[in-house]
Amino acid sequence: MPFIRTEVPDSMPFERRQKVAMGIHQALVDSIGMPADEFFNRISSYSPQDFFYSRTFNGMRRSDQAVVVEITLRRGRSDAMKKALYAQIARELAAADVAPDDVFIFMHENDYSDWSVGQGRFAMALVQQPGTPT
Repeated sequence: MPFIRTEVPDSMPFERRQKVAMGIHQALVDSIGMPADEFFNRISSYSPQDFFYSRTFNGMRRSDQAVVVEITLRRGRSDAMKKALYAQIARELAAADVAPDDVFIFMHENDYSDWSVGQGRFAMALVQQPGTPT
């Protein structure tokens, strides 16, 4: 189960935030085979005075609309899978009007023992089951 934290400019409207969240999720499903019901993305916003960054680091041309995507998930994806994921996220976010140069992605990997996904229970003790529609 991935947990995503996404930072967007505070000027980004709700509808675009939704597109960003859904685009990241679709990239996870398509590129690394994440089950469709494993959707957890906490969107936060920042004001221009709260985020300082190089507009040109590594040859990019960043605007004042940078989007930061932090992905925490279980260890075990290959570098090739991560590369495909990053590229797919950039494509999905471009469809939400986020320039590819404005997409920052960070990956944090851990193990089952680092999760509790409900009822305060150790994730390794739970059998993963798809959710049911409500």
